[in-house]
Amino acid sequence: MRALHRGFAAHASVAALLLGTAVAAEVHAAPAPAEEPAVSVPAAEAPEDFGSSCHTVVEGTRVTAHCRNPYPRTDRVRLHVECDPWWDLDADSAPVDVAPADYATLTARCWKEVRSAWVTHEPVTDPAPSARPGT
Repeated sequence: MRALHRGFAAHASVAALLLGTAVAAEVHAAPAPAEEPAVSVPAAEAPEDFGSSCHTVVEGTRVTAHCRNPYPRTDRVRLHVECDPWWDLDADSAPVDVAPADYATLTARCWKEVRSAWVTHEPVTDPAPSARPGT
């Protein structure tokens, strides 16, 4: 009986040793908490704040786009209207500059039905400073 007790004790000791080694390996493999702040992504890769918020309304044959620019750069917008009948001419509005915190309304129409309407946006580059005479 004593031999059976020693064998059990030996197996229990080996099992405890293996379990302890496995737990120590898990604890050792766990990453240490970061002490330094994470590196931020450069601003060049961040999306640019640009583009007016436009809402297009189709009422029969007339299309109206209401655009508001919440960003600090001027946005050049154009309304494009595709008419349904093949013989009806599509319409493209003249470009309109929407300054920061400004609002613009663009309109166009078809003779019969409107197939689709959309607004395009283009950033307005600031003009180069002009040299004043005598400076």
